[in-house]
Amino acid sequence: MSISKFTSDKVKERMDIEEVVGDYVPLKKKGQNLWACCPFHGEKTPSFSISPAKQIYKCFGCGKAGDPIQFIMDIEGIGFQEAIRHLAGKYGIEVEEDEARTPEQEQAQSERESLLIALGFARDFFVKNLNTPEGKSIGLSYFKERGFSPAIIEKFDLGFALDGWDNLLNAAKKAGFSEEILLKAGLVLQKEGDPSRIYDRFRNRAIFTIHNISGKPIAFGARILTKDKNQPKYINSPETPVYHKSDVLYGMFQAKKAIRDLDNCYLVEGYTDVVSMHLSGIENVVASSGTSLTEGQIKLIKRFTDQVTVLYDGDAAGIKASLRGIDLLLEGGLNVKAVVFPEGEDPDSYSRKVGTEAFQTYLKEQSKDFIGFKIGLFKGEFSRDPIRKAEVIREVILSIGKIPDPIVRSVYAKEAGVLLDVDEEIIHAELNKSLLKSQKDQYFKQKEEPEADRPFEEFIPSKEEISIHEILRLQEREMIRLLVNYGWEKLDGQEMHLCQYLLQETEELEFETPIYSKILKMYRYKLAQKEIPGKDFFKTVEDLEIKNEIINLITPRHEISTHWETTHQILVNKEEDDLTLTGFRTILRLKRKFVRKMMEEAKAKIKNAENEHLGDDQVIEFQELYFALKKVQIEIDKELGIVVG
Repeated sequence: MSISKFTSDKVKERMDIEEVVGDYVPLKKKGQNLWACCPFHGEKTPSFSISPAKQIYKCFGCGKAGDPIQFIMDIEGIGFQEAIRHLAGKYGIEVEEDEARTPEQEQAQSERESLLIALGFARDFFVKNLNTPEGKSIGLSYFKERGFSPAIIEKFDLGFALDGWDNLLNAAKKAGFSEEILLKAGLVLQKEGDPSRIYDRFRNRAIFTIHNISGKPIAFGARILTKDKNQPKYINSPETPVYHKSDVLYGMFQAKKAIRDLDNCYLVEGYTDVVSMHLSGIENVVASSGTSLTEGQIKLIKRFTDQVTVLYDGDAAGIKASLRGIDLLLEGGLNVKAVVFPEGEDPDSYSRKVGTEAFQTYLKEQSKDFIGFKIGLFKGEFSRDPIRKAEVIREVILSIGKIPDPIVRSVYAKEAGVLLDVDEEIIHAELNKSLLKSQKDQYFKQKEEPEADRPFEEFIPSKEEISIHEILRLQEREMIRLLVNYGWEKLDGQEMHLCQYLLQETEELEFETPIYSKILKMYRYKLAQKEIPGKDFFKTVEDLEIKNEIINLITPRHEISTHWETTHQILVNKEEDDLTLTGFRTILRLKRKFVRKMMEEAKAKIKNAENEHLGDDQVIEFQELYFALKKVQIEIDKELGIVVG
């Protein structure tokens, strides 16, 4: 069933680009726009621009662009209908469905949406199981032993999988879910050697629901509650189209607001660590769920903060084995601190042991930056062993070398010199060697990539191709940009709109760039209907290619600071100050490029006629055409003030 146009329109009226994007990345104001590091690709310097006035976003790094609806579609990987539902839920708008449904609409539910619905059903099923006699005596009693309150159980969608081979399978099939969808969602398994035998993946276990960033269930972790050495302590959902464990952190949905507000993220290992810390009043915490930290998970943290504090269990051997995670966090541009719990303790056990207030105090007092933490970890080993100390120094320098910011690197190098009692110059010298080696390795790695595997289109075009086709494309783009941004403006002292002038002057020109040709035809069509299409019209067209290109055209990468005029009294001319002159020059430049293209074609015909011996008459005809075009170019050059030797 599709969402009604009334609901879509209501969502579009209410949605705000700043609020929508702000749920996923921290925004900083610069001029009239807001900026952030792009959530769609890794970057250290913000190139992701949000325009509150235009209600659009644009990344100048990867090219992603759109409105709030498109942003939700891109970042959540969902369709238009689901994006509208998401935004309707955010703004408390009641969703109305269209009563009449076409057969196409009946089948429009994508596989991804079907999987999310099935996983939502499973979540509800596991949660309800806690109220059954078996769930109360086993699952609920386990959660109560850990001190989990009813509110926390509800907050994290904790549940219980009943003992039995097909409890969930039968309930889901009764609710209308196919075995195929349940298999793809990772909720059931096929017996090896007998594909017709299907059974529940999770049985007689406590269930921890894993949510995506917007709160939808996408996977489950299940803990065994009996002492069975033949069974693993935890089993987890497999990779599915909606669950990629390398991009997910447990508890991020519940933690994202606190992480952004407090500008710090606590990183722990397990599900129960996250839940216990919430019980202690600490909500800015996520877990890697027992897996090694990945680049995708680091990017997810960086969406909300640059500060991360890693919490380590009181196990020296385990800490040393997991130090690679700190280097990955540093490489990802995060500022790293660490806290180590007493021997034999973890965040879950220690928070229950000492209580909320003492636990929070411990985190504040024991937090150390990664340099002090790493050196302190090995201090006992190298205090009487110079060789081991040299090894530790090199390990610390390698970690510092992972930091992308040179100023931060320098600060940590100085601190390392003090803590290790080593001359700072030696630290910097070794650091420079490490950085140089890293750069060389990266260079040779890129050089080794086989050039033969590159597609032909990736090779640089010839100078002639750039001078004709590329420059013509840029001039076509410039005219379309003026049309979209200022088409409705009237020329100085005239009743004519800029769009009328531009379209009249280009009536006989045929644009060779397909996207600009499409936009131009659409513009002419709307104008014929007595309507001048503006930015808002093009932002709502269904053609995604056109919509993205329009956003590129109306989003300037740089803007002039207001301080030039208000503080320094320096007036800067803008193109909109004299659209008559701007439009005139744009048309001249565009025509000049078309004339240049026709001249190149005439030259090619002259050469071909001479090579093919087609006769002097034909050669002369092409030469006359060439010189006639040359005269036109000279006249245009005079108007533009171009001097050609």
